[in-house]
Amino acid sequence: MERIKTNDQYEKTINENKVTIIKYEATWCPDCKRLDHFIGDIMAEHQDKKWLELNIEDLPEITELNEVRGIPSLLVYKNGEKLAHLHSANTKNPGEVKEFLKQFK
Repeated sequence: MERIKTNDQYEKTINENKVTIIKYEATWCPDCKRLDHFIGDIMAEHQDKKWLELNIEDLPEITELNEVRGIPSLLVYKNGEKLAHLHSANTKNPGEVKEFLKQFK
């Protein structure tokens, strides 16, 4: 999964006319590592979407702007608009993530 490293890259990414999912995470986060164990299979089921990750410590201003209070969180964007936010409590198992993504078919 490509990592967002700059504000410009973030802005360009969220303004695309494509459903884009950004995983907000941190290297020290055990729940983020748990999500990493199954997110690859989910990404394979949703190849029509663009997937990226953002380390909250690298871009704290973007994290704050998007009201990410817990990690991992999955945020969905299209055309510069944040469409949805799956908060950290609901990213712990594949079933919840798959159910969340059904709305973006």
